[in-house]
Amino acid sequence: MKVLFVVTSHDELGNTGKKTGFWVEEFAAPYYSLKDAGFDIVVATPKGGQAPIDPKSEDPDAQTPATERYYQDKEVQQIIAGTQKLSDQKAEDFDAVFYPGGHGPLWDLANDQDSRKLILDFYNSKKPIAAVCHAPGVFKNIQLENGEPFVKGKKVTGFSNTEEEAVQLTEVVPFLVEDELKNAGGEYSKTDDWEIHVVQDGLLITGQNPASSEEAAKKLMAALKK
Repeated sequence: MKVLFVVTSHDELGNTGKKTGFWVEEFAAPYYSLKDAGFDIVVATPKGGQAPIDPKSEDPDAQTPATERYYQDKEVQQIIAGTQKLSDQKAEDFDAVFYPGGHGPLWDLANDQDSRKLILDFYNSKKPIAAVCHAPGVFKNIQLENGEPFVKGKKVTGFSNTEEEAVQLTEVVPFLVEDELKNAGGEYSKTDDWEIHVVQDGLLITGQNPASSEEAAKKLMAALKK
């Protein structure tokens, strides 16, 4: 089975002069869960080439066994350095799609037409879609054929307003994931900050924060085995 990972190309944290990108744990934990289970994985970004890493995700207190494995893994680092272009990917070539977070997706993937089309193609093909932390923000501008927002009436989660406050970026991000999911009619739920919380509604799987990324991958694998 083959899974597409869609990762941000955006590396500027608003107007702060600081860098952002994807969050290492949210890529590494699901990547290794799927890889170790025998899945083939393709990593794509809007621009192709090097995917930017959020430097905060390299802090000592953000490390896990999966991230430590990532830093020792030259093969996967080469994959991240040479990602494929998102516009070249087709849902028909994959069994599922996974969106890791980090703040980057709020700027590029949330407004990316190729990403929108892919998500709708996966959805209409009845293939699982998973997104964790800030990545559920990629559903922001997606509408179904009937004009309804993609997440309307669906059980979802994503990075909470209180977690955004905790990292002091509420005024920096272009939108708050929790608010956006609610505004689009999603049935948003959350747990305590930084605790594991994964929600599944049919083939749509969302995780609240970095700690939820591995569990989201497990639910994705279970959905593929049905």
